[in-house]
Amino acid sequence: MRYVISYDIESDRTRRKLAKLLEGYGVRIQYSVFECNLTDKRFQKLYKEIFQLTSGKSDGSVRFYSICKNCEDKIVTIGKPLNELKMLQSEVIII
Repeated sequence: MRYVISYDIESDRTRRKLAKLLEGYGVRIQYSVFECNLTDKRFQKLYKEIFQLTSGKSDGSVRFYSICKNCEDKIVTIGKPLNELKMLQSEVIII
């Protein structure tokens, strides 16, 4: 399933760590917005990692928006198409 994940985090340190984490799962669409294709297992793993990273901090939020299969075909883009941004499709994360 495809997800749009956005964040608004005050702490520079937490924000950098979160961006780095999300870069391993998807493509940065805007400064604080990522688009990720995730299996249920990878979504749970990512959710847990983000929860641990932001746990106990009250300086922002992370939002997950799921895009259903029917809606994926209705995405309209002005500018560079997502396929040119090289969406990660693999289950492997290289660090």
